[in-house]
Amino acid sequence: LMVLGQPLPDAARAIRARVGLVPQADNLDPDFTVRENLVMYARFFGLKPAAVAKRVDALLEFSELTHKADAKVETLSGGMKRRLTIARALINDPDIVVLDEPTTGLDPQVRHMIWARLTELRARGVTLILTTHYMEEAERLCDELVVMDQGKILEQGAPAELVSRLVASDVIELRGEVSDGLFATLRSMSQQAERHGTAVYVYTHAPAAILAFLGEDTGLTVIHRRAGLEDVFLRLTGRGLRE
Repeated sequence: LMVLGQPLPDAARAIRARVGLVPQADNLDPDFTVRENLVMYARFFGLKPAAVAKRVDALLEFSELTHKADAKVETLSGGMKRRLTIARALINDPDIVVLDEPTTGLDPQVRHMIWARLTELRARGVTLILTTHYMEEAERLCDELVVMDQGKILEQGAPAELVSRLVASDVIELRGEVSDGLFATLRSMSQQAERHGTAVYVYTHAPAAILAFLGEDTGLTVIHRRAGLEDVFLRLTGRGLRE
């Protein structure tokens, strides 16, 4: 196994120096301030004091935490703690950052702010490896996806390619009592169609033809939308509850 052109496990120490890690649960030191958490972590990498001070200031600005630099971690909101955990992972200016569900449990504003910062890192050439169950997050941040279910790889590819290959460009949802005859016709007109309770999902590259066939007086609720990664995931893993 090679990472950044170096072999594992022989070069494990050198590789770790070039990798940042954001765990799912924030593991900051609650007794330290925001700045102290970053400074302490920087010492693990042997950074010089002058370089540490400059790097910490830059990361505080990057994560929009400059105004909280001297606040104790225990006083921060959940979103601030998450931003600090990400900043800490960047203290060594890594080439690869591994993130385990980076925005789980955060409100939409914080989630979008973190997405923007991660997009900046991508633009700088940093490789991001992340796990997520937010399909929008995967579509925004990932060039390549691996869809996994119960520890097994089901599919791999670029987001748009997976949608096109495994589903279709569009989805038409029908809500209500769809007769067996209508369902059979829809299946013949589309790439695929699925029935789940009183809902039918029709996946198609030609939505106009199906919508014209259905007309306006079907007695059904008809929803037309573009297909996305959520459709891919549900297609591969099923729509039943997973506990």
